[in-house]
Amino acid sequence: MCATCGCDTGATITMHEHGHQHDHSDHHLHEHSHKKVVDVEQDILHENNLLAERNRGYFDAKNILALNLVSSPGSGKTSLLEKTLTDLKGDLNFAVIEGDQQTTNDADRIHATGTKVVQINTGKGCHLDAHMVLHAVQGMKPVQDSVLFIENVGNLVCPAMFDLGEKERVVIISVTEGDDKPLKYPDMFHSSTLCIINKTDLLPYVPFDIEKVKANAKKINPALEIIELSCTSGEGLTTWYNWLKLKAVAAMPA
Repeated sequence: MCATCGCDTGATITMHEHGHQHDHSDHHLHEHSHKKVVDVEQDILHENNLLAERNRGYFDAKNILALNLVSSPGSGKTSLLEKTLTDLKGDLNFAVIEGDQQTTNDADRIHATGTKVVQINTGKGCHLDAHMVLHAVQGMKPVQDSVLFIENVGNLVCPAMFDLGEKERVVIISVTEGDDKPLKYPDMFHSSTLCIINKTDLLPYVPFDIEKVKANAKKINPALEIIELSCTSGEGLTTWYNWLKLKAVAAMPA
């Protein structure tokens, strides 16, 4: 059990449970149990960060632009990924790591674009971690001077805590969600470098204030870049593609 979020990662943490009444010895046992939980959480994140640095060193050595795509379920990030891979396959070399709790549905969709893809099923886990990405990369061996998309499990909470070794973290929200998302999930927006507001073609039909969500996002992270787009209408896709190409060029040696 992961101490940071409670998901099943293979580690086991025993929590001390107690009633309303307990004696002095119970009080000490409770304090001791609480301290163990904090220590385990720190150990998990420390180990993850070490592996993330290992991943980052590998990506830098091979000039691979690694992007961690994060969102709530249903934001349209797989559709955006499909569209991007299809439209830019003649311009950039791509590889994809797909993270889901179950099924290979998204990986099958990516495979249909002709892109190399590895599926990670996390089971009860609610996020990818650096160790999972390390093993996936070792198996797929992405080519030099390429772009690696890591599509994380749909969740705006737990993935925020786990560095995967990515160069850019891209948070995707859709106009069918609340415009207070940045305020409700500040850690994710604070740790991201780009925010994509997706499904803008639906704006006439939903009560979503796009200026408000941008203001909320900037309140959390003033340096956050924001792109508005729609995979359905094509609006804003060129801006996203240009951003991606510029980041890919920046990852190449001078």
